Amino acid sequence: MVKFNWLVMAALFLMAGQSSFADDREKILGIWRLVSFEVEFQATGEREHIRGKNPTGFIIFTPEGRMMVVLTSEGRKAPKTDQDRADLFNSVVAYTGMYRVEGDKWITKVDVSGNPALVGTEQVRFFRVEGDRLQEMTAWTPRSQKGMGRTFITWERAK
Repeated sequence: MVKFNWLVMAALFLMAGQSSFADDREKILGIWRLVSFEVEFQATGEREHIRGKNPTGFIIFTPEGRMMVVLTSEGRKAPKTDQDRADLFNSVVAYTGMYRVEGDKWITKVDVSGNPALVGTEQVRFFRVEGDRLQEMTAWTPRSQKGMGRTFITWERAK
């Protein structure tokens, strides 16, 4: 009888936990259009539009737990040379995988990517939602000569 009570309590705990995970996911479910892509530098607070002031892209979060993102830098043109093709590769981000939400972050286990180095990794993104805006932030990482930086990506719910 004691084992049965523990099993019932464990099942209720798991169901309650699933509900809160679902509530966390609800905030980001759907299709979001890219508004801006910036890098902030820790030492100065300076921000740069490293993909131009008008990048394009979408991010999609499904109820089943799949995330997909494609974003491109401003000013892309059809390639004419091998160097043009290489430059285009550096001006696009595309990957997908199953995601989970833990508090103020989502974690994507990448299973397909334009960059094979991402496959099998977990990509962690911090976020906050304010109305129809989703603010995505990476952790601080070393960035060129400007020191530590983090990416700020702003999305708007697609209508």
